[in-house]
Amino acid sequence: MSEHDPGLPKAHGAAVLSAQMRTSPEDFFVEELPGFEPSGSGEHLLLTVEKRGMNTAFAAKHLADWAGVGDVAIGYAGLKDRHAVTRQRFSVHLPKRIAPDLAALSVEGEGAESLRVIEHTWHAKKLPRGALAGNRFVLVLREVAGTREAIEARLQAIAAQGVPNYFGEQRFGRDGDNVANARAMFAGRRMRREQRTLLLSAARSELFNRVLAARVQAGCWDTPLEGDVWMLDGSRSVFGPEPFDAALAQRLAAFDIHPTGPLWGRGELRSTAAAAQLERAVLAGEEAAALRAGLEAEGLKQERRSLRLRPEGLAWRWLGDAELELDFQLPPGTYATVVMAELGAVRNAGRGG
Repeated sequence: MSEHDPGLPKAHGAAVLSAQMRTSPEDFFVEELPGFEPSGSGEHLLLTVEKRGMNTAFAAKHLADWAGVGDVAIGYAGLKDRHAVTRQRFSVHLPKRIAPDLAALSVEGEGAESLRVIEHTWHAKKLPRGALAGNRFVLVLREVAGTREAIEARLQAIAAQGVPNYFGEQRFGRDGDNVANARAMFAGRRMRREQRTLLLSAARSELFNRVLAARVQAGCWDTPLEGDVWMLDGSRSVFGPEPFDAALAQRLAAFDIHPTGPLWGRGELRSTAAAAQLERAVLAGEEAAALRAGLEAEGLKQERRSLRLRPEGLAWRWLGDAELELDFQLPPGTYATVVMAELGAVRNAGRGG
């Protein structure tokens, strides 16, 4: 079993490979795709940086120290891992519009950490979370074992059909203990504010993954159930339920819409009929009920998430007999690791980072 695979059922069948991922940071390249064009003026210095061996929080602290500002003055759209080479935007609030020496921001250490500025401009607002169009990944798998024919057939199937849109292991903590901590929090254990947000997300993600796993097992994660709620591709807009007709079938086949599962909170499920029946049945157990009650008590509202994820522009090339490079784009809030899990046992050599 892959370290990215906590036992969730697969849509495409048995593993077709085993491999190592992140044997070096350069083997896991992530580029944030910007969600807007900078205004070119304002009090926020907008920086595009490339960093190696730094997670987003570490880089944000480095930026705050460089600019002589508090942590609250730093904005970023998404979180990026340490054991990778990543490109992402940061904003730095500088009301006097005087930027410190950009050269002094660079980190060219002899160790694993480095940071350099690729672009800089001014912008009118702090960079908020989620202000990105997605992420591009270039991943190199090493020590690949498996037949090339079977691996390429699986990649073609993933490109054509997509994969189940599970929340990845990152959401659940390094030891997978975020859900247990969420249960403890709901039972009364005090947690820091930033930790509470993390644990609420983990609890919601656990419930969603259970529903999606049940639909994968039933073979209907990418096909309709009566009463499904639909999400427009590339947005969070939902509609339905409504009768499934030829027009919806055409849109589903074209990846214009996707079936959804619940992100739990207060209120009634939007799904009805067979879809709602499945969701209620999966989440009826004692453990799930405790998570549902905790999320409702915290005031979260019912939302939906797509059950299906299709990597955009999926391409691959062999770098050697046992080295495979993958290149694809994913929308915000989705995980490259769930794509890897549909290939097989991909061991994360950089997990310790």
